[in-house]
Amino acid sequence: MRSNREVLKMKRVIATYLAETPFTLERAAEAIAGEQSTGTFTAVPGETAALKERFGARIERIVPLEQVRQPSLPGAAVPPGHNGIYRRGEISVSFPLHNFGPSIPNLMACVAGNLYELRELSGLRLLDLDLPDEFASAYPGPRFGIEGTRRLTGVRGRPVIGTIIKPSVGLDPAELEVLVYTLATSGLDFIKDDELNADPPYCPLPVKVAAVSRAVERAAEATGRKIMYAYNITGDIEALKRNHDTVVKAGGNCVMVSMNSVGLAGLAYLNTFSEVPIHGHRNQWGMLTRHGQLGMDFKAYQKLCRLSGADHLHVNGLGSKFYESDDSVVASVQACMEPLLGGYATMPVLSSGQWAGTAEITYARTNTVDVMHLAGGGILAHPDGPAAGVESFKQGWEAAIRGIPAEAYAENHAELRRAFEKFQRKETKR
Repeated sequence: MRSNREVLKMKRVIATYLAETPFTLERAAEAIAGEQSTGTFTAVPGETAALKERFGARIERIVPLEQVRQPSLPGAAVPPGHNGIYRRGEISVSFPLHNFGPSIPNLMACVAGNLYELRELSGLRLLDLDLPDEFASAYPGPRFGIEGTRRLTGVRGRPVIGTIIKPSVGLDPAELEVLVYTLATSGLDFIKDDELNADPPYCPLPVKVAAVSRAVERAAEATGRKIMYAYNITGDIEALKRNHDTVVKAGGNCVMVSMNSVGLAGLAYLNTFSEVPIHGHRNQWGMLTRHGQLGMDFKAYQKLCRLSGADHLHVNGLGSKFYESDDSVVASVQACMEPLLGGYATMPVLSSGQWAGTAEITYARTNTVDVMHLAGGGILAHPDGPAAGVESFKQGWEAAIRGIPAEAYAENHAELRRAFEKFQRKETKR
């Protein structure tokens, strides 16, 4: 029977990159493999053939793509007599698991690490990660996910419909309590704090939790149904447990965390004790991904977030106010649905510039109702008030699921018709 050490020795992590280089793709692949395993800029005495065989990275696949005449990123070296061509290709490199073990922080040091600084590269983007089962043993993944969220909200057969507290900042506890009560009695399934509002001096988290919980409980008495509220508990690592406990003690049923602020290790730490779903907000994601030849693809990112415990994961929205294309958003939704190691199921969260009319294209493109669909202004700014905004959203999804064009459905549904009058744009980004 093999020991754990022997098993780890046999396992490998495969990282796939989109690389751009003024050198050959083979040279770029060698630089990636060497820099992130046994090599450095020059040979050293300890780098023996035996050590490289046991600990070295291995080039698994190189797929040439297009060539360009301008480098995507500054600072790349060029070989003597360079002809001005920069080659692009997909490069897959495998790393021995026993180099770092099933540890996400140390995995990231390996598959990302210093690679983005290499002068052999004029562009680099981490596209995907193929992880061995040991990561599933080390990271339990989301405790609630899609099914747990549906159970807690009582929503079946359609998306979980929610909103965001707006204005994002500036409401005092009394104003917040009034707004939350209004929203919680409007027919919504879910409300979340904005990422800008966690534990500000003008409304500290304990004060905010008390005000919101009063509103949520009063609304539950009035409606017979308790809404899910995601309290933003983002903070330093030592504050996460304290903030989580404050929410749970007050009867809260969801916490939210800005994943790129607390880091994947912070998210995984929160997941070790969280008694409620973790709403994973990806703010700051744009700086990691917006340049097509730099950073990381969402397909790789979401695997790390799901392993670390995100029950809900933001994916942007179709026809949104942000730069991301609809094709990219659809791919992100699909990525969250793909099986991952232990079968972790994270609920994709669609938001940004959403209103009732975006349900039609969302369902047509994603072909799923297992999403959370959030709208701030699309609900709060409905001309007939938030309750009408919520009803318009439900009507938009009813039409989409039944295969009826939303504008036709709106002819006999006043709330949806009024939403079209308020929010319909002459041009919608696709």
